Amino acid sequence: MRKKLIVLLGLGLLASANLKAQTAQDFKQTYADLAVFEDPLALTLKKGIKKKQLNQIADTTLRRVAQAILDGNYNKDYKYATYYALLNPITLGHQLSIGDGYSKYENMTGVYLPKGKHIVIVDGIAAGKEVNLVVPNWLRKAPNPQEPTKDPKGWGLEKQEFRLQNGVNIIQLDDYGSLAYIDYFSEEPEKENPIRVHFPTGQVNGYFDLKKQGNKEWDSLIDHAVFPIMDAKGEYIQTAYPIEALKQYAYGKGVELIRNYDSLVYRQHRLMGLEKYNKVPKNRILARVNYNYYMFRDGDGVAYMGDKVGYAMKMVVTPESVIKGDPCWGFSHEVGHVHQTRPMFNWGGLGEVSNNLFSLYVTRSFGNKTRVSEQNNFEKAKANIIEKRISYLSDPDVFDRLIPFWQLQLYFESEGKRPDFYADLFEAFRQQNMNKARRQRSDWSSDRMMGERNPAVHQLNFVKTACEVAKLDLTDFFDKYGFFFVGTLEYDDYGKYTYTMTQEMVDACRLAIKNMNLPKPKADLTVLRD
Repeated sequence: MRKKLIVLLGLGLLASANLKAQTAQDFKQTYADLAVFEDPLALTLKKGIKKKQLNQIADTTLRRVAQAILDGNYNKDYKYATYYALLNPITLGHQLSIGDGYSKYENMTGVYLPKGKHIVIVDGIAAGKEVNLVVPNWLRKAPNPQEPTKDPKGWGLEKQEFRLQNGVNIIQLDDYGSLAYIDYFSEEPEKENPIRVHFPTGQVNGYFDLKKQGNKEWDSLIDHAVFPIMDAKGEYIQTAYPIEALKQYAYGKGVELIRNYDSLVYRQHRLMGLEKYNKVPKNRILARVNYNYYMFRDGDGVAYMGDKVGYAMKMVVTPESVIKGDPCWGFSHEVGHVHQTRPMFNWGGLGEVSNNLFSLYVTRSFGNKTRVSEQNNFEKAKANIIEKRISYLSDPDVFDRLIPFWQLQLYFESEGKRPDFYADLFEAFRQQNMNKARRQRSDWSSDRMMGERNPAVHQLNFVKTACEVAKLDLTDFFDKYGFFFVGTLEYDDYGKYTYTMTQEMVDACRLAIKNMNLPKPKADLTVLRD
């Protein structure tokens, strides 16, 4: 959706062409209404103000606010708050060598803005700094409910966005009303000023904060919600789920639900080495409702179907279910997509593979049987890849392709050999990506760009880096799974890829590993099972 902008700059008025503009008279009237307030944020009244003067306020909502302040019973919780900048998700993605899948809706307000005109009063925005009010359409559904996947607008979030300025901002929600969020991101958030925002015309829906509230507050928020969706946040996760589902599956269990989500994300951070290398982000991942598809990941986080009773919502909102079986796998799978390290561990052919390394790690850590064990993929991979002497990328079963990566984890965690193998490997990849970024401006030739697209290049880098990190010569293991397969493969994996491996490429990789003078592992990793 195109950005909508209506703000007051001094005595001038700016309005986007696609929105019915508020007239100068509208602003004049708003400022006349606000004249009874003592402070710029309209939180206190001037001394001596009487009810008679309040009755002259034209805006009925502002009149009610002023009357409540005069009576000493104005509850400014949620409607007035201070907001702090967070690291831009795109910048975070660059730092962690992942996409920008972390939340763009971090600064939840707990305020519901119904369709129509609203006043938003702001203070503290630094000169030249962009801060936006974002109103996502949590409830959007496909035009034909019988075919929710065939939505001409796609499955992503639709939103209305307004540029905020210090002082009075008048916005107009023409399409729908929804919950409000402050879009305040920065490359260096620790250097940004906190900003203060007052929503005098908003309605309080509230949000749950695991650090400050318990199950009593959780239930109260559900019981008193004025909008069908409720926000909640933990240390690493934020959710936007239907009140109906929360009441049915998580009433009295909010603490347990958000804690379990936090634990799920934390375990992925641990596998990635973010804990070991002190890189756990302050940003959160967003889990939200959608009305198009069972569950998926997109640029706004992870989404779960909310329409059918007992469908995805039951699995992802029931606290004890979230860490068991399919729900645990499904959440870990989608968040694993957010955490895929690219391109060093997400080359063409691993789109539905490297994310499932997280799924296996997390589900087993909660005591669940792994899906590859239940599906007999260890034996299938042996028969379909090793015995046929093909590239693992030629096996159409993504779970078979996953086996060699999982066997590395099984080997290095056994008997305490190297339990943080993947933590160190992910960090090595992040360092490689940072070094590459420094070189790219001066070394971005067409040949190099073709290499970036060739899965074989990243596959060999994975082999070499894994040996460096493990301090073992793992070439025999990788050879059995076809990591040195010479030839050309063409396939689709969220896009067309051409794998091109030459003997010269293989020889160079083998020589580099040989020159490391590393010992061979004492066990055959291909026989390992969980």
